[in-house]
Formats: sequence, structure tokens, C-alpha cells
Amino acid sequence: MTTTSDLRLVILSGGDSSEATVSRTSAQAVADALAGHYPKLVNLELNHSIVDQLIQAKADVVFPVLHGPPGEDGTVQGLLEMLQLPYVGSDVHGSAMAMDKLAAKGLFANSDLPMARHAVLRRETYHEDQLSEISARLGPEVVVKPVRQGSALGVTRISSPAKLAGAVTLGFQFDSQLMVESRVNGREMTVGLLDQSDGIEAFPVIEIVTPEDSWYDYDHRYADDGSQHIMPAKISSELAAALQRTAKTAHQCLGCRDLSRADFIVREDESFVLLEVNTMPGMTPTSLYPDGAKGLGYRFDEVLELLVMQAYNRRAR
Repeated sequence: MTTTSDLRLVILSGGDSSEATVSRTSAQAVADALAGHYPKLVNLELNHSIVDQLIQAKADVVFPVLHGPPGEDGTVQGLLEMLQLPYVGSDVHGSAMAMDKLAAKGLFANSDLPMARHAVLRRETYHEDQLSEISARLGPEVVVKPVRQGSALGVTRISSPAKLAGAVTLGFQFDSQLMVESRVNGREMTVGLLDQSDGIEAFPVIEIVTPEDSWYDYDHRYADDGSQHIMPAKISSELAAALQRTAKTAHQCLGCRDLSRADFIVREDESFVLLEVNTMPGMTPTSLYPDGAKGLGYRFDEVLELLVMQAYNRRAR
């Protein structure tokens, strides 16, 4: 029987994603935290030879610390399924649904979760006449988002229709489909989840505070002192419970597994909208998921080891 010290853990990171650099930083943090638990741990780069590398490593468990496609959209998960390797995180379906913001919104709508109104633009059918229609329907303040990207890459918040065309041009550099959402102004909050065999644990609600006139974009996510995390958020217990319930429902209706993090905007009247669910949250020194785990009493290495052993036990079953 394989013991913890014998378990061959492979961490996957990097690749050709726009978020590859962040992935490598996250993966190194995970590797540093788990090195004492798993002496045979190796950290592999996601590249064209990864199948041979995984076979040579004789992996018992794979921890894909990957952000964005193809590591977080079900592609790598499908490869690991074909190789019959247990892995941490959501399966093919859950990963694909969460990465596709339009698909996710369809599932959220079935559960009556609160969301911002939106419109869709596709590169192959796009023409600028659509922009005036979108502004008339959604108002002057909107957010332009690539449908299948993470870390706020290609996302632009605008307050004037005159700036919409430029935001769309930028967004199409990251994806062939864009979602234009009505902009909801309020406080940015997030809830991490740890999915275990006896139920889903919700971490304390964290409020993300960025410098005035800024928001939690790519730079503020990963720069030192780019944002402040207030945990628990200074909100009513009723609102905190509602955010945690919504995060759990979103996790379940997407079919997520092991872990996720749901992001919200909370208005002044304490109503809120669900923005998205991340199936592999960042694990960098400035990331929200490790902070949330700490708020529930888990050390970083402790929550990571729990995730690894859950994946390993799935193989045993």
C-alpha cells in the first residue's frame, strides 16, 4: 500500500496560456508547501512532451496548478482521464462549464442565481452597429469580458459608449467570443470552497479592496500591495451566509469538485450579483484562496494535502 511519503505527486504548471506565468508562481508555492509531505514530488511544465513525462514520473496523483485554457477548461483534465491518472480539481465537465462564462450563466439561471444582464459578441459576426444596440439595452456603464479567460485578462470596465469599441477590440485579442455585462458598482467580495466527502465547507467572505478608482484587475491581483484582503468582510451575518450559500449552489450546479472560488459584487443595499466561479484559484503569495482557507483554520500545506489525498482516494475507489 502506498504511504504518504511514497506517493508520487506531480504538479503541472505553465503551458502556453496567457496566465502561464501566474501558474508557475502558484505551482512553486504549492510545491514549496508540499515538499515536506511528498519527497517524490516533481513539478512539470505543460508542454508537447507532457504525456511521456507523466508516464516516466509514474504519477500517483496529478495536481494541475493551471490557470486559463487549456489547463482549466477541461482539456488537460480529459488527457488525465485518458491516462487514468487521478487529479486534484474539477473533472472535464465541471472545468469546461466554469471556464465558459456563457455556459456557466445558463446553469446559474436555472438555479435563479443573481447575475448582471449581458449581451454576446462573436468575432465572425461582429459589426460596430451592434455596439449602439448593446449600449441602449445595457446602459453606458458596461464590462467587456472574454468568454473563456481568467485573471481578468482582456477585461475592460467602461463608463461611456464611446469607449466600447476599443474595449471590444482588446477583448477579441483574448477570445473569439465576448460577453458584455451591465456594470454593477459595489464592493468586490469572494468566497472560497473546500469540497469534501461529508459536504462543502465555505471559507469566510473576503472583501477585496483596491486603490481608489481601480478594481481587481490582473495587476492588482498579483502585484505586491496591489490589493487588501479584509477577512471576514465587514458585512452582516445574513449577507455573509447568503454569499456562502450562493457560492455553494454555483459550485454544485456547475458540477465542480474539490475546490472553487466564487466572485461577487455587493451593492450598497446588500443585494449582490455572482460574477464567476474559478475551479483552480490562484495559489500565489497574494492569492485569495489560501487566505480564505486560513480563515477557516487550515494551514496552506494542510488544505493542499487534503486535496491531494482526496484525489488519490478517488483512484482507490
